Amino acid sequence: MADVHERLIALFNEHGARYHVIEHEPEGRSEAISRIRGNHPSQAMKAIVVSVRGGGGGKRNALAVIPGDRRLDMKALLGVLGAQKGRFTTAEEAEMLSGCVMGAVPPFSFRKDLPLIVDNECTVNTKVVFNAGRLDRSVFIALEDYVAVAKPRFADISGS
Repeated sequence: MADVHERLIALFNEHGARYHVIEHEPEGRSEAISRIRGNHPSQAMKAIVVSVRGGGGGKRNALAVIPGDRRLDMKALLGVLGAQKGRFTTAEEAEMLSGCVMGAVPPFSFRKDLPLIVDNECTVNTKVVFNAGRLDRSVFIALEDYVAVAKPRFADISGS
């Protein structure tokens, strides 16, 4: 089976997405990688694996995506997911669910049991960027192509 980076590139090519890959030194922290790539942090999509429970849905996971210069509003995310409690997953849990080390998780889910929730603030840019399954590869992609390929659910889940 192909790794996450290869799966993303194949998916972009299959859908005729407008994107380009850049290679860089390994980095997963939002502020540092934005400096390396030369993008504004608000253009970066930060993917966070969370675990939630309660609200009648039992324990479950989700992939929350926010701009690189914002923080996850866990209370808002819980409302979107109909849950009562939530936490960030451990690095091990995030890797098991996403197939990537923390910092390299792209804003895509290849699992039905890991719903993708993207903050509405991510839509202010016409082009977005994210680490693409590896700490040393990033993808710049047209927002409309990202939306067409990833098919995320949008909600207000971040704060400053």
